[in-house]
Amino acid sequence: MTFGSGSAPNPSTFSAWMRLLSAATRSLDIASFYWTMTNADTGTAEPSAAQGEQILRELLRLSQRGIAVRVAVSRPSPKAPLNDLQALERSGAAVRTVDMPRLTGGVLHTKFWLVDGAHLYVGSANMDWRSLTQVKELGAAVYDCGCLARDLGKIFEAYWALGVPGASIPVPWPANYSTAFNAETPLELQLNGTAAAVYLSSSPPALCAAGRTQDLSALLSVIAAAEAFVDIAVMSFLPTTEFSHPQRFWPAIDNGLRRAVVERRVRVRLLVGCWRHSQATMFPFLKSLAAIADNRTRYSVAVVGIVVWSWWASRCGHGGYHGVAMVGITVWLWWVSRM
Repeated sequence: MTFGSGSAPNPSTFSAWMRLLSAATRSLDIASFYWTMTNADTGTAEPSAAQGEQILRELLRLSQRGIAVRVAVSRPSPKAPLNDLQALERSGAAVRTVDMPRLTGGVLHTKFWLVDGAHLYVGSANMDWRSLTQVKELGAAVYDCGCLARDLGKIFEAYWALGVPGASIPVPWPANYSTAFNAETPLELQLNGTAAAVYLSSSPPALCAAGRTQDLSALLSVIAAAEAFVDIAVMSFLPTTEFSHPQRFWPAIDNGLRRAVVERRVRVRLLVGCWRHSQATMFPFLKSLAAIADNRTRYSVAVVGIVVWSWWASRCGHGGYHGVAMVGITVWLWWVSRM
């Protein structure tokens, strides 16, 4: 994304990954959902795939430089491309597939890099060329922070252990997977010269060793600590279980937001994706959340939807972009209370 003048100069995901690759001297561990870093999956000569292809080329060279590469990836679906993973194995990297559908009924949705036990990236970007040039992503890169990197390494080692064929989830996890850094006792450190406190959360609960704060608890604690505002950007927002059937009502986060608005007068702004495949049940819930705002109560809630145009390029005649998801315009705004 390109921001206007006067805004924070955020580096691109591509530049952050390239910097991490150049910094590697001993090891690189990557936890990932799936891999498709070239546009071989589309059968086209897509120019914007160049950054993904460059990242893959650099990754394939690491073993030749004596750098140990390990990749933990969710078990690929039958139709998932395997070219990148096979190329990594041929280059000398070690690849383990984690059978999350068997272990937890879900997927390994984590995306992070860990370099030399000192530098790390945690973010939303998949190992997919589109994540670098076409899809709105956000991540955090931290350099020269061995304490945090070692703690992230414990999460990777858990994935790595579960990538052994026939592995099962330990109950409890051995002590070497436990952490001292959590919501109650965060790691205290300096970030860009400013005193800060940080910890890494994880999910599902079965994969959380002793001391690890679960993702839901972390999210709720952030909302509960808000004094002025909570801004949220998500692909979808449902107070139900979205991927299990029958659906169950699951209002934990929705309730936390409503409580923040009503009890502490916190301003809530929710930016949510609106897709052709978005569940119809999402929109009444979003309208309900937005309806809390009222000129008499002065509650402040804004819900904004972004349409993602999968057919935009083909309709506009942009060659080579057929079928690509493009971020469109804001098309609905249910309510912004007047303060």
